[in-house]
Amino acid sequence: MAVLMLMASTAFAQCTVYLTREISPESLVAIYKALGVQAKGRVAVKMSTGEGSNPNYLKPELVKNLIFEVDGTIVECNTAYSSGPGNEQDDRNSSANHWKVIERHGFLNYFPVDIMDEYDEIRIPVKDQTHIKYDIVGGHMANYDFMIALNHFKGHPMGGYGGALKNLSIGCASQNGKAYIHSAGKMEKLDMSKLWTPEFIGDQDGFLESMAAAAQAVVNYFQRQNGIIYISVMNNMSIDCDCVDHPAPVKLEDYGILASTDPVALDQACIDIINQQKVTAKNDPTDLLNRIDKQHGIHTIEHAETIGLGSRNYTLVSIDK
Repeated sequence: MAVLMLMASTAFAQCTVYLTREISPESLVAIYKALGVQAKGRVAVKMSTGEGSNPNYLKPELVKNLIFEVDGTIVECNTAYSSGPGNEQDDRNSSANHWKVIERHGFLNYFPVDIMDEYDEIRIPVKDQTHIKYDIVGGHMANYDFMIALNHFKGHPMGGYGGALKNLSIGCASQNGKAYIHSAGKMEKLDMSKLWTPEFIGDQDGFLESMAAAAQAVVNYFQRQNGIIYISVMNNMSIDCDCVDHPAPVKLEDYGILASTDPVALDQACIDIINQQKVTAKNDPTDLLNRIDKQHGIHTIEHAETIGLGSRNYTLVSIDK
């Protein structure tokens, strides 16, 4: 392995982020093994199976070797919104519709999938109670004792970017949990009539800090059991999330796969990589960087470090020969 760079404000790096420039089923398994943490017990692989007409989600053919390696189950939660009139076939805001999208995207051809809030939800403790007093997650989370947060790094309309911290927080939250996080603790139950109103989206930094707090709750939940690790794939990077039905065009070239035992360091490394990209005819980070800046996306990472979830200091280590 080769140490590529040191991103640290002190003399000592706090953790390691592994990198491979190859994006393949084999390299996904290789970077998992580089972490040196064995997924054991009942393994949940938290990833997005993608909005109905979104082409950018991580494909089952890419992730299948990793899922087989750890004998895992893909876990998801329903969304808190619809795709709009005329796009009902793409909705994931009910389990019935969500299952149709999961099947259409090919996941059921390979492995089990679990919609964690299909039947119920549970509350788990939150350490940072600045905005939210607990985290409301899919009830089936209780069926697992190890998690792989398998993240697709990209932009996001509200969070600025989507990576490990969003996947852990909004991604694991039930519909009510999503409303609770988005509203920075003001809305404990989803009220469709108030979606996108000031009550729901009126406090941007509060939303970002709530995401960090909810992510920490999920991390602490699995650290008390068999453990949790984080892998991010930097491909098909639109400024829009996999939850957007018709995302903006991809303007960035695929970069690689990163992994860490620290979700804060992992998200920071992905952000740093985007910041280091040069503008060329085929590779332009401008729109994504503007989206992150407009939504103050870096604040999620800042707050996550402040509350002790992880460190923004890291060493980037290539596993490529």
